[in-house]
Amino acid sequence: MPHKKVLLIGPLPEPTTGVSLANQVVSSVLKNEGYNVTEVNTSFSYLDEDLGVFSFKKLWHNLKYNTQAFKVFSNHIIYFTPGQTFFGVLKYAVFIVFAALSRKRIITHIHGNHLGTAYHQMTGVKRWATKKLMSLSSDGIVLSESLKPNLIPFLDEKNIHILPNFAQEYLNTDITKDYASPRFIYLSNLMQEKGIIIFLKALLELQNQNISYQAQIGGAVTKEMWMQVKPLLLQLKNVDYKGVVMGEEKKALFEWGNVFVLPTYYKMEGQPISILEAMATGSLIITTTQGGIPDIIKNGEQGLFVEKQNVEDLVLKMKSIASNPKIISDIGVKNQAHFSKNFTMKAFTSRLITIFRK
Repeated sequence: MPHKKVLLIGPLPEPTTGVSLANQVVSSVLKNEGYNVTEVNTSFSYLDEDLGVFSFKKLWHNLKYNTQAFKVFSNHIIYFTPGQTFFGVLKYAVFIVFAALSRKRIITHIHGNHLGTAYHQMTGVKRWATKKLMSLSSDGIVLSESLKPNLIPFLDEKNIHILPNFAQEYLNTDITKDYASPRFIYLSNLMQEKGIIIFLKALLELQNQNISYQAQIGGAVTKEMWMQVKPLLLQLKNVDYKGVVMGEEKKALFEWGNVFVLPTYYKMEGQPISILEAMATGSLIITTTQGGIPDIIKNGEQGLFVEKQNVEDLVLKMKSIASNPKIISDIGVKNQAHFSKNFTMKAFTSRLITIFRK
């Protein structure tokens, strides 16, 4: 195979999100496989909870990286990870149009389950422009089977590929796990829709009921969200907020914990990498059926589902786990095997390169 030149357009760390981490890994994998990769980093320098909402600050940011659109012409493959709203697609319009006019291969990678919903709610010019831009792609990638409808309005189904997420290999090696008592962990950006307030309120209720546990939390937080999080943390006795964790700090957090909790109702949710990281490190998973999560988690097998935005249901599930530590170890050990079979970097690399070599 002749070496190909790839222009990767999308957010890269920092800040670290599921999409920015995935793009970083895609770039690394392609380079290791002999591709010449040029990156256009579209990340904001701060955590943004108002995804898909127009602002002049975002407009200026988008205009700045669009000045790099000329890079399309010197590459063979254009790979981009658009947002899941009208503005999330529109901000890549110059790149897409240049790529189409110069007959480049365009690969669109969707990391969530909101684009299809957003498109069907659009009318007029927004709907027309979104259809035109997205339909210019040669191939599309989704995280799992149930997420295909996000691209079906724009592409033939035969050109929509499934590429599950991954966890990095270092997390799955030399793990020593303590399953004697429940150790709850949360690792994601501390966003309202990711369920951080629900999690903290559930921990507070367990504390009020004298249920024995420990908990650690990792992730970035906005100043506005910290005003809601801090008062709850101050009331909790056995909870430690670690801030942003990466590398060995992240591994230490996952190795310490044995029950991973993510009560997400995030409308852009796809297939959280943090769930796969928890699985790789032998934790039981407590989460919701949001986005593509049911494609990787089966209730009672990899963990437990809770009702979205329901503190009482989360408390009930966490209490049941606390009273039966054996279920934590039984499911945790099985999760490591389940991860090794389906979500390793080796599996991700193989699937990704198969798509690029199509």
